[in-house]
Amino acid sequence: MSRQQPRSVSGATWVIGGLVVLSGLTALLTVLMRDDLVRAWAAGHPDESGVKPPSFVPVAIVLFVVFALLAGVLTMFFRSGHNWARLSLTALVCFMAVATLAGLRTGPPTLFLLVSVVSVVLDLALLFFLWHRDTSAYIGHTWRAAHPVDRD
Repeated sequence: MSRQQPRSVSGATWVIGGLVVLSGLTALLTVLMRDDLVRAWAAGHPDESGVKPPSFVPVAIVLFVVFALLAGVLTMFFRSGHNWARLSLTALVCFMAVATLAGLRTGPPTLFLLVSVVSVVLDLALLFFLWHRDTSAYIGHTWRAAHPVDRD
């Protein structure tokens, strides 16, 4: 795009990048600490002796790959001024926040709690940037430029 993007759009882009990195870190920690996660899960389910502990690693890796690719594609459209991409990023970040908070129900190790808190803070920062008044003006201007009104 030839015109200058507001700081709110640049801020949203940086926060999305941070969330992707944090998601990758979570997947890596899941691989490295899989035994701790299974122990934490088993401690929360002592009465279910016949139930096999879930496999956290494949879920974490697939979640990271899907989130990173989807966030990347949506960010490109968002930076181009498409409002539907902003709406989609909003939904994505809300779903990721719910998934993060749901993951806390398993009683994960302390490092996962720290990463989850940082993730939720970044989710809130992203929502702030996505719905900032400068972002709305930028997206509105882009749409109006692409759809001129014929005043004959």
